[in-house]
Amino acid sequence: MSWFEALILGILQGLTEYLPVSSSGHLAIGSALFGIQGEENLTFTVVVHIATVLSTLVILWKEIDWIFRGLFKWKMNDETKYVINILVSMIPIGIVGIFFKDYVEEIFGSGLLIVGCMLLLTAVLLAFSYYARPRQKEKISLRDAFIIGLAQACAVMPGLSRSGSTIATGLILGNKKETLAQFSFLMVIPPILGEALLSGMEIVKNASAANAEISMSALIIGFLAAFISGCVACKWMINIVKKGKLIWFGVYCAIAGVITIACSLLG
Repeated sequence: MSWFEALILGILQGLTEYLPVSSSGHLAIGSALFGIQGEENLTFTVVVHIATVLSTLVILWKEIDWIFRGLFKWKMNDETKYVINILVSMIPIGIVGIFFKDYVEEIFGSGLLIVGCMLLLTAVLLAFSYYARPRQKEKISLRDAFIIGLAQACAVMPGLSRSGSTIATGLILGNKKETLAQFSFLMVIPPILGEALLSGMEIVKNASAANAEISMSALIIGFLAAFISGCVACKWMINIVKKGKLIWFGVYCAIAGVITIACSLLG
């Protein structure tokens, strides 16, 4: 992987992790265009995912600080309930990670056709959430947190946007736009770190192969690109959700999905 490829893929990951257009789908498309695969792609993916988690911590630091300050008061307050909601939302993705990891990895290697189809599904979800007008709830309930977690679990499919699926699901359930983006970005931190840890252990087991295929400079450039673009996208996305303008991302996903499917069938 060259420094230029690392730069482009890092920016792609940072932007699409938060924008509802599927980071996994765009990384798969970008990697396919550059001919990157195997251990090289796995190592890079882990690094840029850690970078985007750090960007979340930076942008949402005040909210994270509020949560921990309240949590360590050791009583059932709003902050503790928020953490419980996040833990509940993690149950579906935890089940997928433990019992269906090999199946998911098999899907990721199945080509761009599935990516295109899932991009179209993302477009449908965003359009549906845009036109749905349910009564808005003051707070995210345990039930809603679990359902949003189910949406996150389904979004392990390459091309199905995690942020798009979770935010759209929350909107359809009637949750306020102002709280959904923040909850959506915070709930993904533990699963990403857990996946990065497991993948990191796998990389260590195959350290010689991984190091032979990707340079440290490419990893550093990719990390910085994903971190900086992730900070920009995270802040931007929160404002976009508040204004309720997700439909344009649905249009983009529909166009990208059709092009990806066409390229997959023709090429």
